[in-house]
Amino acid sequence: MDSSFFFGLSTMAYIGAMMIYITYVFFKKEQVGVVATTVTIFGFIAHTLAIIIRWKEFADLSGMGFIRSAPLTNLYESLTFFVWCLILGYLVIEFRFRNRSFGAFITPIAGLALAFIDLTGMSKEIQPLVPALKSNWLLAHVTMSFIAYAAFALSFSTGLMYLIMETEKKNEPAYIFWTLTFGIFAVLFVTMGIDFLTFQVKVRPEIFIHSYLFRTSFLNPAVVVKILSWALAGTTLFLAWRYGHILRTLLVKFSITPDMLDEITYKSIAVGFPIFTLGGLIFGAIWANKAWGVYWSWDPKETWSLITWFIYAFYLHGRMVRGWKGKKVAIVAVIGFTAVIFTYLGVNLLLSGLHAYGSR
Repeated sequence: MDSSFFFGLSTMAYIGAMMIYITYVFFKKEQVGVVATTVTIFGFIAHTLAIIIRWKEFADLSGMGFIRSAPLTNLYESLTFFVWCLILGYLVIEFRFRNRSFGAFITPIAGLALAFIDLTGMSKEIQPLVPALKSNWLLAHVTMSFIAYAAFALSFSTGLMYLIMETEKKNEPAYIFWTLTFGIFAVLFVTMGIDFLTFQVKVRPEIFIHSYLFRTSFLNPAVVVKILSWALAGTTLFLAWRYGHILRTLLVKFSITPDMLDEITYKSIAVGFPIFTLGGLIFGAIWANKAWGVYWSWDPKETWSLITWFIYAFYLHGRMVRGWKGKKVAIVAVIGFTAVIFTYLGVNLLLSGLHAYGSR
């Protein structure tokens, strides 16, 4: 059995766990929660085996040695490693705080990332490395960056849960912020899903985005379809705002406290920020100098990495120096991960630059 078999096994396990965790949140049956955790652990073990096998496959084919053969060289490999880090972080939180409710908010990120891989038909083949990637800095820079991304993803989930639990009034800015954020993500995922199902093409993600994305809805040639799409999107946002309190009603039934969520959000960022600073920025600059002869070139990826760094630096400054807690910093945590998503996917798929090879 090769690595693709175990990757497929882990994908099915995570998507299954996502549905079971959501069922657990709605029906609050402990047996359902145990099954969800068991399925997640099974998926994580299969995922770990897949990474190890692919690492060996890469090393055998490339002949570059173990360190330089880390399976982190394209969009497919980096996404699967991000999901691995995310699930590891989630399991630590679940066993540390003895609470499974977080799974309903964290496993969907893993499930959607893996579904994105399959739906876009992105290449899963082991590909020859471009010269810039043939470096010992690959393992340190990319691994630490994605560990930080996973920590930020956890802070996004718990920050969003905090806002859900701590906002009640519909005219409150924090309530409007999280319901609009939730609604926008829902609209984007649904419309992207319709695009994939309609066109059913297997092309590189960046080609799909430029040629097919939103062509069945917001960018449809038919004016009527455009108007209907925007109307439905507006209705979705309104419904998220109107009935967002239902999620709060569900969460308060579990032994989750706002203080617990605030603590996890802070600790996730406190762990992720220095790792991102060292691995993502400093090691990345050293590697850039060795590969391209310059430490910083204001490449789109570098620029957005710096923007992401400033957002999380602002979070820690507000928390540690200004004494901010609660809704203010939770909003910053949610905004920060939005910047992470664009730094990782948006830059690679929408903009050109020295890091464009990451999308292939």
